[in-house]
Amino acid sequence: MNKFSAISLLCIFLLSCVSPDPNLDKKGKNELKALEIERTISKEEQNFHDTIYIPIYSDIYFDQQNQKVLLAATLSIRNTSYNDSLFISKIDYFNTEGKLVRSYVQNLINLPPMATVNYVIEKDDDTGGPGANFIVEINSKNKNVKPVVQAVMIGEAGNKGFSFATDGYSLKKKK
Repeated sequence: MNKFSAISLLCIFLLSCVSPDPNLDKKGKNELKALEIERTISKEEQNFHDTIYIPIYSDIYFDQQNQKVLLAATLSIRNTSYNDSLFISKIDYFNTEGKLVRSYVQNLINLPPMATVNYVIEKDDDTGGPGANFIVEINSKNKNVKPVVQAVMIGEAGNKGFSFATDGYSLKKKK
């Protein structure tokens, strides 16, 4: 095998080891960025406003030796309205100490009727810790919308896999 072939094989091997970003759609676009719109929310679109707290677990203690198991977490925001869009103005991720780890929304997100947007915190991302959480702010022109905001965590230890979900809790609702 010549030098060029060896280097080519090494490059192919290294590139194939990179895991795909779970927050990209089939076309390679960021799911949240694809829904962003560059405008502000008008007064008629603010009949409903809610700030929602969603607990996330980046890791949990698994056995008597307090062994930590890392978890993948998916934040899911679901618009249950048949007719009205939801406007998401904030998705902030905080760690166990309450410090902002990252903000995911730069521009307003328009979530169409019956649509869902998900964001994944990868298993190897332990920046949140066992007490991580999201704060999500949602607006709508319909004061009777009932969005569903949840998180699903999944992990494995040895030959055992497990998953569990948490619900979002309204911190302040303005109607």
